[in-house]
Amino acid sequence: MRTSRSGIVGVVVHDIMNPFFAEILRSIESELDRSRQTFILSNHYDQLEKQRTFIDTLLQLGADGVIMSPAIGTPAEDIIMAEENGLPAVLIARTVEGAGVPVFRGDDAYGTGLATNHLISLGHKRIAMIGGTDQTSTGRDRYQGYVHAMEAAGLEVKPTWRIAGPRTKQAGFEAAGQFLALKDKPTAACCWNDLVAIGLMNGIARAGLVPGVDISVTGYDDLEEAAIATPALTTVWNGQREVGRRAASALLDKLNGQAVRPSQELIKPELHVRQSTGKPVERQ
Repeated sequence: MRTSRSGIVGVVVHDIMNPFFAEILRSIESELDRSRQTFILSNHYDQLEKQRTFIDTLLQLGADGVIMSPAIGTPAEDIIMAEENGLPAVLIARTVEGAGVPVFRGDDAYGTGLATNHLISLGHKRIAMIGGTDQTSTGRDRYQGYVHAMEAAGLEVKPTWRIAGPRTKQAGFEAAGQFLALKDKPTAACCWNDLVAIGLMNGIARAGLVPGVDISVTGYDDLEEAAIATPALTTVWNGQREVGRRAASALLDKLNGQAVRPSQELIKPELHVRQSTGKPVERQ
Protein backbone atom coordinates (compact mmCIF):
# COMPACT_ATOMS: atom_id res chain seq x y z
CA MET A 1 0.00 0.00 0.00
CA ARG A 2 1.14 3.54 -0.78
CA THR A 3 1.95 5.82 2.15
CA SER A 4 2.35 9.11 0.21
CA ARG A 5 -0.58 11.24 -0.93
CA SER A 6 -1.00 12.81 -4.37
CA GLY A 7 -3.86 15.14 -3.45
CA ILE A 8 -5.86 13.76 -6.41
CA VAL A 9 -9.25 12.05 -6.21
CA GLY A 10 -11.05 10.54 -9.20
CA VAL A 11 -14.80 10.99 -9.71
CA VAL A 12 -16.59 8.91 -12.36
CA VAL A 13 -20.31 9.18 -13.15
CA HIS A 14 -22.66 8.33 -16.00
CA ASP A 15 -22.92 11.83 -17.51
CA ILE A 16 -22.13 15.16 -15.83
CA MET A 17 -24.57 16.88 -18.23
CA ASN A 18 -27.33 15.32 -16.12
CA PRO A 19 -28.06 17.95 -13.43
CA PHE A 20 -28.52 15.14 -10.88
CA PHE A 21 -24.81 14.33 -11.08
CA ALA A 22 -23.87 18.01 -11.34
CA GLU A 23 -25.50 18.64 -7.95
CA ILE A 24 -23.67 15.68 -6.41
CA LEU A 25 -20.39 16.89 -7.90
CA ARG A 26 -20.85 20.37 -6.44
CA SER A 27 -21.03 18.89 -2.94
CA ILE A 28 -18.11 16.56 -3.57
CA GLU A 29 -16.02 19.52 -4.72
CA SER A 30 -16.92 21.60 -1.65
CA GLU A 31 -16.00 18.78 0.72
CA LEU A 32 -12.72 17.97 -1.05
CA ASP A 33 -11.76 21.67 -1.16
CA ARG A 34 -11.71 21.73 2.62
CA SER A 35 -8.94 19.13 2.56
CA ARG A 36 -7.18 20.71 -0.43
CA GLN A 37 -7.87 17.72 -2.62
CA THR A 38 -8.11 18.09 -6.39
CA PHE A 39 -10.46 15.87 -8.36
CA ILE A 40 -10.34 14.49 -11.90
CA LEU A 41 -13.72 13.86 -13.51
CA SER A 42 -14.75 11.25 -16.07
CA ASN A 43 -18.07 10.30 -17.67
CA HIS A 44 -18.44 6.59 -18.42
CA TYR A 45 -21.80 6.77 -20.26
CA ASP A 46 -22.37 3.22 -18.93
CA GLN A 47 -19.41 1.97 -20.96
CA LEU A 48 -17.55 -0.46 -18.71
CA GLU A 49 -14.28 -0.25 -20.66
CA LYS A 50 -14.27 3.55 -20.44
CA GLN A 51 -14.66 3.28 -16.68
CA ARG A 52 -11.85 0.69 -16.46
CA THR A 53 -9.53 2.92 -18.50
CA PHE A 54 -10.20 5.79 -16.09
CA ILE A 55 -9.47 3.60 -13.06
CA ASP A 56 -6.22 2.47 -14.70
CA THR A 57 -5.30 6.11 -15.29
CA LEU A 58 -5.97 6.95 -11.64
CA LEU A 59 -3.72 4.08 -10.55
CA GLN A 60 -0.94 5.28 -12.87
CA LEU A 61 -1.26 8.81 -11.49
CA GLY A 62 -1.10 7.52 -7.93
CA ALA A 63 -4.48 9.04 -7.12
CA ASP A 64 -5.59 8.86 -3.50
CA GLY A 65 -9.05 7.41 -4.13
CA VAL A 66 -12.13 7.32 -6.33
CA ILE A 67 -15.82 8.17 -5.97
CA MET A 68 -17.92 6.19 -8.42
CA SER A 69 -21.44 5.97 -9.71
CA PRO A 70 -20.60 2.63 -11.30
CA ALA A 71 -21.37 1.81 -14.91
CA ILE A 72 -23.98 -0.81 -15.75
CA GLY A 73 -22.39 -4.25 -15.45
CA THR A 74 -19.56 -3.22 -13.12
CA PRO A 75 -18.36 -6.41 -11.38
CA ALA A 76 -17.38 -6.32 -7.73
CA GLU A 77 -13.93 -7.56 -8.77
CA ASP A 78 -13.16 -4.24 -10.51
CA ILE A 79 -13.72 -2.31 -7.30
CA ILE A 80 -11.92 -4.86 -5.15
CA MET A 81 -8.94 -4.72 -7.54
CA ALA A 82 -8.76 -0.93 -7.24
CA GLU A 83 -8.83 -1.15 -3.44
CA GLU A 84 -6.15 -3.85 -3.37
CA ASN A 85 -3.94 -1.63 -5.53
CA GLY A 86 -4.18 1.27 -3.09
CA LEU A 87 -7.13 3.15 -4.62
CA PRO A 88 -9.88 3.35 -1.96
CA ALA A 89 -13.38 3.55 -3.46
CA VAL A 90 -16.73 4.95 -2.39
CA LEU A 91 -19.91 4.42 -4.43
CA ILE A 92 -22.73 6.89 -5.03
CA ALA A 93 -26.24 6.52 -6.53
CA ARG A 94 -25.79 2.84 -7.46
CA THR A 95 -24.72 -0.28 -5.61
CA VAL A 96 -22.50 -3.18 -6.70
CA GLU A 97 -23.19 -6.35 -4.74
CA GLY A 98 -20.14 -7.82 -3.05
CA ALA A 99 -17.87 -4.79 -3.57
CA GLY A 100 -17.46 -4.28 0.18
CA VAL A 101 -17.12 -0.48 0.04
CA PRO A 102 -19.28 2.37 1.42
CA VAL A 103 -22.33 3.33 -0.66
CA PHE A 104 -24.28 6.60 -0.41
CA ARG A 105 -27.58 6.99 -2.26
CA GLY A 106 -31.20 7.95 -1.84
CA ASP A 107 -33.75 5.38 -0.69
CA ASP A 108 -35.17 4.90 -4.18
CA ALA A 109 -37.88 2.37 -3.37
CA TYR A 110 -39.22 4.54 -0.55
CA GLY A 111 -39.05 7.69 -2.69
CA THR A 112 -40.96 6.26 -5.64
CA GLY A 113 -43.47 4.89 -3.16
CA LEU A 114 -44.02 8.46 -1.94
CA ALA A 115 -44.75 9.67 -5.47
CA THR A 116 -47.02 6.73 -6.31
CA ASN A 117 -48.95 7.01 -3.05
CA HIS A 118 -49.44 10.73 -3.68
CA LEU A 119 -51.07 9.93 -7.03
CA ILE A 120 -53.19 7.21 -5.42
CA SER A 121 -54.32 9.65 -2.71
CA LEU A 122 -55.61 11.98 -5.45
CA GLY A 123 -57.79 9.16 -6.79
CA HIS A 124 -55.62 7.77 -9.59
CA LYS A 125 -55.94 4.03 -10.18
CA ARG A 126 -54.30 3.65 -13.59
CA ILE A 127 -50.74 4.88 -13.10
CA ALA A 128 -47.90 4.23 -15.55
CA MET A 129 -44.20 4.06 -14.64
CA ILE A 130 -41.99 5.67 -17.26
CA GLY A 131 -38.21 5.37 -17.52
CA GLY A 132 -35.33 3.56 -15.87
CA THR A 133 -33.80 0.15 -16.41
CA ASP A 134 -33.58 -3.08 -14.42
CA GLN A 135 -29.85 -3.12 -15.21
CA THR A 136 -29.17 -0.68 -12.37
CA SER A 137 -29.99 -0.87 -8.67
CA THR A 138 -31.65 2.55 -9.01
CA GLY A 139 -33.96 1.38 -11.78
CA ARG A 140 -34.88 -1.82 -9.96
CA ASP A 141 -35.55 -0.10 -6.65
CA ARG A 142 -37.64 2.70 -8.10
CA TYR A 143 -39.80 0.28 -10.05
CA GLN A 144 -40.27 -1.89 -6.97
CA GLY A 145 -41.31 1.15 -4.95
CA TYR A 146 -44.00 1.86 -7.56
CA VAL A 147 -45.16 -1.77 -7.68
CA HIS A 148 -45.33 -2.12 -3.89
CA ALA A 149 -47.37 1.08 -3.53
CA MET A 150 -49.82 -0.01 -6.22
CA GLU A 151 -50.22 -3.49 -4.76
CA ALA A 152 -50.59 -2.18 -1.21
CA ALA A 153 -53.50 -0.05 -2.45
CA GLY A 154 -55.07 -3.06 -4.16
CA LEU A 155 -54.45 -1.62 -7.63
CA GLU A 156 -53.52 -3.58 -10.73
CA VAL A 157 -50.01 -3.27 -12.16
CA LYS A 158 -50.08 -3.96 -15.89
CA PRO A 159 -46.82 -4.78 -17.72
CA THR A 160 -47.90 -2.41 -20.50
CA TRP A 161 -47.96 0.44 -18.00
CA ARG A 162 -44.21 0.24 -17.62
CA ILE A 163 -42.34 2.09 -20.35
CA ALA A 164 -38.76 1.22 -19.48
CA GLY A 165 -35.70 2.91 -20.93
CA PRO A 166 -36.12 6.70 -20.92
CA ARG A 167 -33.67 8.61 -18.72
CA THR A 168 -33.41 11.96 -20.57
CA LYS A 169 -35.74 14.79 -21.53
CA GLN A 170 -35.68 13.77 -25.19
CA ALA A 171 -36.51 10.17 -24.33
CA GLY A 172 -39.34 11.33 -22.06
CA PHE A 173 -40.71 13.49 -24.87
CA GLU A 174 -40.55 10.56 -27.28
CA ALA A 175 -42.27 8.25 -24.75
CA ALA A 176 -45.31 10.55 -24.64
CA GLY A 177 -46.72 9.06 -27.84
CA GLN A 178 -46.44 5.52 -26.48
CA PHE A 179 -47.95 6.59 -23.16
CA LEU A 180 -50.90 8.39 -24.76
CA ALA A 181 -51.55 5.41 -27.05
CA LEU A 182 -52.02 2.94 -24.17
CA LYS A 183 -55.47 1.39 -24.61
CA ASP A 184 -56.65 1.71 -21.03
CA LYS A 185 -55.54 5.36 -20.87
CA PRO A 186 -53.62 5.76 -17.58
CA THR A 187 -54.52 9.04 -15.89
CA ALA A 188 -51.07 9.56 -14.34
CA ALA A 189 -47.40 8.85 -14.93
CA CYS A 190 -44.79 8.25 -12.25
CA CYS A 191 -41.50 9.11 -13.98
CA TRP A 192 -38.04 7.72 -13.23
CA ASN A 193 -36.51 11.19 -12.93
CA ASP A 194 -37.27 14.86 -13.46
CA LEU A 195 -35.75 14.94 -16.94
CA VAL A 196 -38.09 12.20 -18.15
CA ALA A 197 -41.05 13.90 -16.45
CA ILE A 198 -40.34 17.29 -18.04
CA GLY A 199 -39.87 15.69 -21.46
CA LEU A 200 -43.10 13.74 -21.03
CA MET A 201 -45.02 16.88 -20.04
CA ASN A 202 -43.75 18.61 -23.18
CA GLY A 203 -44.92 15.65 -25.26
CA ILE A 204 -48.32 15.65 -23.56
CA ALA A 205 -48.68 19.39 -24.22
CA ARG A 206 -47.62 18.90 -27.86
CA ALA A 207 -50.49 16.42 -28.18
CA GLY A 208 -52.97 19.11 -27.08
CA LEU A 209 -53.44 17.98 -23.47
CA VAL A 210 -52.63 19.91 -20.29
CA PRO A 211 -50.10 18.29 -17.93
CA GLY A 212 -51.25 18.54 -14.33
CA VAL A 213 -54.88 18.83 -15.46
CA ASP A 214 -55.61 16.16 -18.07
CA ILE A 215 -52.74 13.92 -16.95
CA SER A 216 -50.82 14.01 -13.67
CA VAL A 217 -47.04 13.60 -13.77
CA THR A 218 -44.45 13.10 -11.02
CA GLY A 219 -40.69 13.31 -11.31
CA TYR A 220 -37.74 12.30 -9.16
CA ASP A 221 -34.62 14.16 -7.92
CA ASP A 222 -36.10 17.67 -7.47
CA LEU A 223 -33.64 19.36 -9.81
CA GLU A 224 -33.61 23.17 -9.93
CA GLU A 225 -35.54 22.99 -13.20
CA ALA A 226 -38.44 21.12 -11.55
CA ALA A 227 -39.73 24.17 -9.67
CA ILE A 228 -39.75 26.41 -12.76
CA ALA A 229 -41.11 23.86 -15.24
CA THR A 230 -44.55 24.46 -16.77
CA PRO A 231 -46.43 23.30 -14.82
CA ALA A 232 -44.17 23.23 -11.76
CA LEU A 233 -43.26 19.57 -11.24
CA THR A 234 -44.37 17.46 -8.30
CA THR A 235 -41.26 15.45 -7.54
CA VAL A 236 -39.18 13.64 -4.94
CA TRP A 237 -36.10 15.28 -3.43
CA ASN A 238 -33.39 12.62 -3.50
CA GLY A 239 -30.72 14.25 -1.33
CA GLN A 240 -28.06 14.41 -4.04
CA ARG A 241 -26.09 17.19 -2.34
CA GLU A 242 -26.09 15.19 0.88
CA VAL A 243 -25.01 12.09 -1.08
CA GLY A 244 -22.02 13.98 -2.48
CA ARG A 245 -21.05 15.46 0.87
CA ARG A 246 -21.21 12.17 2.74
CA ALA A 247 -19.39 10.25 0.02
CA ALA A 248 -16.50 12.72 -0.10
CA SER A 249 -16.34 12.83 3.69
CA ALA A 250 -16.22 9.03 3.91
CA LEU A 251 -13.42 8.85 1.33
CA LEU A 252 -11.41 11.48 3.19
CA ASP A 253 -11.89 9.49 6.41
CA LYS A 254 -10.56 6.39 4.66
CA LEU A 255 -7.55 8.32 3.40
CA ASN A 256 -6.88 9.56 6.91
CA GLY A 257 -6.84 6.02 8.25
CA GLN A 258 -10.19 6.19 10.02
CA ALA A 259 -12.45 3.14 10.08
CA VAL A 260 -15.33 3.50 7.60
CA ARG A 261 -17.99 0.82 7.49
CA PRO A 262 -18.42 -0.86 4.08
CA SER A 263 -22.19 -0.44 4.29
CA GLN A 264 -24.94 1.29 2.38
CA GLU A 265 -26.24 4.60 3.73
CA LEU A 266 -29.62 5.66 2.40
CA ILE A 267 -30.74 9.29 2.38
CA LYS A 268 -34.46 9.55 3.12
CA PRO A 269 -36.29 11.25 0.21
CA GLU A 270 -39.03 13.88 0.55
CA LEU A 271 -42.07 14.50 -1.66
CA HIS A 272 -42.44 18.07 -2.95
CA VAL A 273 -45.97 18.65 -4.27
CA ARG A 274 -46.42 21.29 -6.98
CA GLN A 275 -48.73 21.85 -9.96
CA SER A 276 -48.19 18.79 -12.17
CA THR A 277 -50.52 16.53 -10.19
CA GLY A 278 -54.25 16.72 -9.57
CA LYS A 279 -57.38 14.58 -9.51
CA PRO A 280 -57.80 12.06 -12.35
CA VAL A 281 -59.49 13.12 -15.57
CA GLU A 282 -60.89 10.48 -17.93
CA ARG A 283 -59.82 10.90 -21.56
CA GLN A 284 -62.14 10.09 -24.43
